[in-house]
Amino acid sequence: MSVTATATELDPPTRTELFRTMVLIRTYEEAIRQQYNSDKSPVWDIGAGLIPGEMHLSAGQEPVAAGVCAHLTAQDAVVGPHRPHHLAVAHGVDLRRMTAEIYGRVDGLGHGRGGHMHLFDPAVHFSCSGIIAEGYPPALGMAFAFQRAGAGQVTATVTGEGGANQGAFHESLNLAALWRLPVIFVVEDNDWGISVHRTASTAVPSNADRAAGYGIPGERIEDNDVEAVYAAAGRAVARARAGDGPSLIEVHTLRMWGHFEGDPQTYRDDLKTVDERDPIPLYEKRLRADGVLDDETVAEIRAEADRRVADALDFARNSPEPDPATATDYVFA
Repeated sequence: MSVTATATELDPPTRTELFRTMVLIRTYEEAIRQQYNSDKSPVWDIGAGLIPGEMHLSAGQEPVAAGVCAHLTAQDAVVGPHRPHHLAVAHGVDLRRMTAEIYGRVDGLGHGRGGHMHLFDPAVHFSCSGIIAEGYPPALGMAFAFQRAGAGQVTATVTGEGGANQGAFHESLNLAALWRLPVIFVVEDNDWGISVHRTASTAVPSNADRAAGYGIPGERIEDNDVEAVYAAAGRAVARARAGDGPSLIEVHTLRMWGHFEGDPQTYRDDLKTVDERDPIPLYEKRLRADGVLDDETVAEIRAEADRRVADALDFARNSPEPDPATATDYVFA
């Protein structure tokens, strides 16, 4: 059986850094959302405007990225899903080049070829995939390479609760357990697999229970609690670095906005409670009550996030669009 993870006591600097990461992610996502929708009419005209293509934003899921990536270094790998920005920001992906990639510009991580669902930054071993749960198998390849190198590096790989019903999820857990690979499997349960509620698609109440079928630890975090995520991830990362194999963590998190920008969300019956479940003001209130944050510190954190995001947006907007004559560059014949 899986266990429900709870937070352990953290020191004030660690708690402040978790909050700082969450604020930076939200500031970034709010800015991208504004830019994406600024010149689209109607909003579902995804081929037009400053930022082309679909857009899947991660507001509400910041505790997952902050809590997991706090234990990782640039030498470790993170493989994200189609909703990847929070993980990329938390793992230290180059914010300027990431934004340029989202804009489809030549100075982007993929020279403007990949867009927001296909971000790759080798400097910090970050990648993601637009195909549901298909980030899991490549994560095993990275973990296998790390295992052979013997330097204690680990891979964290993330999918949604809908992705946990894919074959790639189960095949990956099985092989990672069999080979004792240094992988941390993370499932973000935001309740909605696009428009299908978890209870209508998944036979078990918690995907963490599925870890037992592969003989590995499984933990579930309720209430989108960043400190509980941090504690569970710490255990899983330590286990992986010690050569004891993979772990599975499921976080009951929150998708504050639509599955994609322009999603009317008419299928949701929980929209009235979304704002009151926003993890950032809830965590800020908690840290203020504990004497960890005050007005000055919060203002500094928010100002720094604003500065970094504005700088990334300016870099992206000033990067040129790819020359159509280079359309066949960077591809295999």
